[in-house]
Amino acid sequence: MNFFISHIYQSPNGEWIMQSNDEHQKGVAKLAKSFANDFDLDPWGEVLGMLHDKGKEKKAFQEHIMKSSGYQPQLIISGNKDHAIVGALIAKELYPQYHILIDNILMGHHRGLYDMDECLAKLNAEKIPDDISIPKVDIALNVPHINGNKDVHHLIRMLYSCLVDADYLDTESFMKPEQSCLRQRKWDMKELLSILEQHLADLSASAPKTKVNEIRQYVQQECIKASHHSAGFYSLTVPTGGGKTLASVLWSLHHAVHNNLSHIIIAIPYTSIIEQTAQTLKNIFGEDKVLEHHSNFDYEQIKDPKARMGMKLATENWDYPIIVTTNVQFFESLFSNKPSQCRKIHNVARSVIILDEVQTLPMEFMRPIVDTLGTLHHLFRSSILFTTASQPVLSGLISGANYTANFKALPHVNEIIPHEAQLHDRLRRVRLEFNKTRRTAVDIASSIAQHDRVLCIVNTRKDAKAIFEALPSDAVNIHLSRMMCPAHIKQSLQEVKKLLKADATTRVRVVATQLIEAGVDVDFPVVYRQEAGLDSILQAAGRCNREGKLAVATTHVFALDHPLPSGYIAKSNNARCNMVGDYDWFSQEAMTEYFRQLHSQYDNFDQCDVVRLLYNSQPQFETCAKEFRLIDDKTYPVIINYEKSQVLVESLRSNGPSYRLMRQLAQYSVNVRQRELQQLMQMGAIEEILEGVYYASNQAFYSKEVGLVFDNIWIEENYII
Repeated sequence: MNFFISHIYQSPNGEWIMQSNDEHQKGVAKLAKSFANDFDLDPWGEVLGMLHDKGKEKKAFQEHIMKSSGYQPQLIISGNKDHAIVGALIAKELYPQYHILIDNILMGHHRGLYDMDECLAKLNAEKIPDDISIPKVDIALNVPHINGNKDVHHLIRMLYSCLVDADYLDTESFMKPEQSCLRQRKWDMKELLSILEQHLADLSASAPKTKVNEIRQYVQQECIKASHHSAGFYSLTVPTGGGKTLASVLWSLHHAVHNNLSHIIIAIPYTSIIEQTAQTLKNIFGEDKVLEHHSNFDYEQIKDPKARMGMKLATENWDYPIIVTTNVQFFESLFSNKPSQCRKIHNVARSVIILDEVQTLPMEFMRPIVDTLGTLHHLFRSSILFTTASQPVLSGLISGANYTANFKALPHVNEIIPHEAQLHDRLRRVRLEFNKTRRTAVDIASSIAQHDRVLCIVNTRKDAKAIFEALPSDAVNIHLSRMMCPAHIKQSLQEVKKLLKADATTRVRVVATQLIEAGVDVDFPVVYRQEAGLDSILQAAGRCNREGKLAVATTHVFALDHPLPSGYIAKSNNARCNMVGDYDWFSQEAMTEYFRQLHSQYDNFDQCDVVRLLYNSQPQFETCAKEFRLIDDKTYPVIINYEKSQVLVESLRSNGPSYRLMRQLAQYSVNVRQRELQQLMQMGAIEEILEGVYYASNQAFYSKEVGLVFDNIWIEENYII
């Protein structure tokens, strides 16, 4: 047989449409070559494309595809139909000096990257089938300059991304051409920059001449000046209210145009910031230029069916000019071994990566994260921008509790705003008042009840509920915590903003956990913050007198009459308390010393043992992917009876799960740990309607004020997946 089938389907008129294996491999090779060209490894992409499906030419596979498609259903398959390993065996023959960088990619292009020792063991146990001819591939391979073993696993994974995305796209183009046409292929960064500049000019023309707006203009001008440098590491340290969101995008677009970069990827820790940032950018650039990729986004809200499908497709490979996603999605994809997660990461190359609220990156993962950012820059030509009001220490030597934890971070980070600008002083609208006397929840409720408009932020859901329930009912009292489902939180935040815009006589008190602390655009004349790390306290202070309507307002820092939860909260508070000297708490000098103190609380910046698993000649891709989780995955979503969730649950019972339905139900779910789940089941509060899917149908267990309720069970805040 001279014609080998790669894909086949029957058209509505009964005609059989076939794509030859030669056509498919050439199509994949062309795409993978173009993707790998972004980091000068285009020959590698081409070779991977030419070899990846060579095993489909086996007699057994041809029999399989003709039988399974219905083209010749009577065929009997005469042998092993598996095909992926054949390309790896050929690569080993053609490129003996480089095959270790290729084999795993070819073998795992459907099932995922193997641990390298398993990959090599499988290769050594097999040989090229007798019915497969070794092709003539006259392509020379060049090895890039790599920074030791810590680059190798990223290099393999990036090439893997080029191959699997090319494979998916070429297959889709043949099998589903109508769907393929909905994908976005081209955009112009210069055009996006022009749109943003016009938007900022319109804002400036209509904005009142206030001190805050003058500083926002200054920040934007400094961003433009600093954008025309080569790719590297940059930081934008701007106090809350200084307009860093739009300024960072302005810098990124100028920088992308100057350095010919392809995407802007904004990674954010909290959904509250993601939704707010994404909506702001969609209002400026249009929905077709901003991809919002996180578990809480409901694509069904997009009315245009073609635009809806185009955005869904873009979540697969991030083929969009501006991507707004979560830290979890971003970093876990970079350490994944699965094609579905990895296919997007080649589009991280030659991009501007904005890490917003960078101080929230988990200390236990600091070494692999920082090393990864280094590789993204020097090997894949990306620029990284760190944005926050509380800039952490990310360069030089990171010193932990003992020398075994120490590691070299980034060589240098370029600060965009000159130190002499002293923005923290020019934007000073708040003073911190510390009270070390330990007080009860009732005491704190009594204190905040003396104010007409006040925000109180605490560390745990239990404390939020206790203070909220102790408030008098002479004002609009609002509770916010992750014991409320996302739809409930969103509505409550909208209510808070509406009340704050109402007549000044409207009394409103909000008691919240940290979910309101970063990026949520609210402005209170007074804020109370439970003791915590300096970065958290300053974030809370950023919700106080945000627009500078008062000369100086006060953020009160208080201590409750019980110990802080162990872990990060206690360590960060200890780091602040261990600072010796007379600091201006809002200065970068104070923040630098705080993070040094915080680092000294940790004896491990590589909790998942990435250095051992990946920084060697035989990286353990599959094992590390299972271990690398930025948040504790051992939680269980409980669907609660709120608004239209009951209708969705009935649909789930009747029709079973679907991607769309489960995303909708995520808006009405609260995550609990296993022990909480067990207690809820013992109480008869929930039922398992499908395997691993729980529903609290009884509305008595969900309060419209505080969310999911059950005695003495509270869990800490988590990032959102």
